[in-house]
Amino acid sequence: MRILLIEDENKAAKYISAGLSQSGYIVDSTDNGQDGLFLAQENDYDIIILDVMLPKLDGWSVLTQLRVDDKNTPVILLTARDTLDDRVKGLNLGGDDYLIKPFAFSELLARIQALLRRGKSQQIEIITIRDLEIDLTHHKVKRNGKRVELSPKEFALLVLLARRSGQVLSRTVISEQVWDMNFDSDSNIVDVAVKRLRDKIGDNQEHKLIHTVRGLGYILENRLDE
Repeated sequence: MRILLIEDENKAAKYISAGLSQSGYIVDSTDNGQDGLFLAQENDYDIIILDVMLPKLDGWSVLTQLRVDDKNTPVILLTARDTLDDRVKGLNLGGDDYLIKPFAFSELLARIQALLRRGKSQQIEIITIRDLEIDLTHHKVKRNGKRVELSPKEFALLVLLARRSGQVLSRTVISEQVWDMNFDSDSNIVDVAVKRLRDKIGDNQEHKLIHTVRGLGYILENRLDE
């Protein structure tokens, strides 16, 4: 699941991003409404967490423009303004939930999970490639019918490869999407993670799904000749 966080308070943004990443979500973050609107329009997110008081373009304006553009991504509004009028305004503009600062991260996480269960998210989304089954809704993986236990980062890595099955993903792309960091050529974090993932899903057997493309990166695909 991919989440966009639009929050200008640096401390709060780091706190929320870290918590979401540790919970297995991929997080894109920006500190102003203008860039946030651009990201929301150009990408498909499962949830948008939107602060109301933002520089360049406030949260009300971002939300209004998204709904005008028929972007129906669920939006959770964050604000220190707890008047009834503000809450009603946010919901009337198309917000899906409203959270008053300060709040516990566990409450934000619960609200995210509740929103993901609504609408399309009520349908169990499963990616199946050969004998590999990835349940995106419940964060479960099976290989040849057997349950595979993965860490949040390993699950995020597998989902990234599976969603782009047939595409070669560079180490730079993988590190940016899974770890939200720039790839360091001296680091082997991606290679180590891929090896662990292969071991856990039993990809050292006869039929491999994750393949190394020398000099380029990794690809997950079902090669019929194997």
